[in-house]
Amino acid sequence: MVFSRLFFIYIFLPLCLLAYAAARGIKNKNTVLIIFSLIFYAWGEPVYVLLMVFSAFVNYIAGLCIKKYRGGKGDTIAAAGAVIFDFLMLGIFKYSGFIVENVNALFSSSIPVPDIKLPIGISFYTFQTVSYVIDCHWEKVEPQKSFKKYLLYLSLFPQLVAGPIVRYSTIEKEIDDRSIKITDVSYGLNRIALGLGKKVILANQLSIVVDNSLGNIADATVVGAWYGAVAYAMQIYFDFSGYSDIAIGLGRVFGFHFDENFRHPFICKDITEFWQRWHISLSTFFRDYLLYVPIFGKRRKYGGLFLVWLCTGIWHGASWNFILWGLYYGVFVFLEMQIGKKRMKKIPVVIRHIYSKLVIIVGFGIFYFEDLGELGKFFRTIVGADSTGLIGIQDKIALTNNIYLLIVSVICTFPIIEGIKKLTDKSFAGRTAASSAAAISSAALLLISSILLVDATTNPFLYFRF
Repeated sequence: MVFSRLFFIYIFLPLCLLAYAAARGIKNKNTVLIIFSLIFYAWGEPVYVLLMVFSAFVNYIAGLCIKKYRGGKGDTIAAAGAVIFDFLMLGIFKYSGFIVENVNALFSSSIPVPDIKLPIGISFYTFQTVSYVIDCHWEKVEPQKSFKKYLLYLSLFPQLVAGPIVRYSTIEKEIDDRSIKITDVSYGLNRIALGLGKKVILANQLSIVVDNSLGNIADATVVGAWYGAVAYAMQIYFDFSGYSDIAIGLGRVFGFHFDENFRHPFICKDITEFWQRWHISLSTFFRDYLLYVPIFGKRRKYGGLFLVWLCTGIWHGASWNFILWGLYYGVFVFLEMQIGKKRMKKIPVVIRHIYSKLVIIVGFGIFYFEDLGELGKFFRTIVGADSTGLIGIQDKIALTNNIYLLIVSVICTFPIIEGIKKLTDKSFAGRTAASSAAAISSAALLLISSILLVDATTNPFLYFRF
């Protein structure tokens, strides 16, 4: 099930909210959330919901063993065993086909390539289980004694299938004790409407532009290839940040406070800042659990850096373009580290903005083309080495027809809402006006999104495949 479906918006969610409101006591409310979360996941994955529950059970037991054998070998064995299990499951379901294909290509063998359907959200909930086990081992959190409560943490439907990656420490206390104020409900509903608008009104429409521009790269012009890459960067942003907005909003409605996952990444002035603003839950995961892993017995600053970016690429998909994409960003982060923060700040802001946006746009071109032949064609096209011209009539038509969509999309990448909030928070009248405007805007976004969803032909959340 996905959030941008009329069934979810007008049937599943209202039923869940009614059942949750009717339940008395935190235990019963947690039970309601577990039931609806399992239904939510099983709706599209009736078999793989068992895999998710089994994964929860294995890591729950590991947590108990870590506590029982605290400080001894049993502690380390339980933690290592759980992490190995988690990554083994992820490897089997997500990467086994890719590994066999490359082994066959490298050794000219004919090993049957497994055709295993990827369980939705496995990359997200696997990283949550890993972070839980490691944090228990590092004594950052107390292992959860109740399997029911641990299952709630892992299966909570707002963040289950496409993040953000919520650490146990973030909602540990709220599992047992949370209160919901009218301001939480108001904020949550507004955030849900905002995310839905990003997804349906912007991302879905941008996907048409992307398909027309990059879908047949062999016939693309220089302008067409750049235009498509820019549109794809914004499509990915509004798709995934829209999902994160909905997840954060839903969490708030039920009394959970999830961390932000995007902070207007396109206003960055360099690539390091971009990754401090983009997919924050993933980048902080790798920073905290992988960056300082000893390599050949020692902590190696740059070795850890490239290991992080290699894994960032691999996490996004079983394809060479994702690995190249991760290492591509790793190179630029490495170069910025060599330049240093002080010298980077001395570079004129305009130049830094141009540099960062060019790197980001080309990066999303790498992200788009899983076929390396088409990726090579994309690179040659954007520099004019292998294009059908600078600009074609179809490009001019596309630019004319979508000019308002592009303008609105660019504007929406800026922190406009935050700016308005700062101005209106200075007085009671301003806060009242802002609250009324937010309610009206949310209602309008919901209405427009609902109308567009009636006949929607393109509506997947792109990050479901990760």
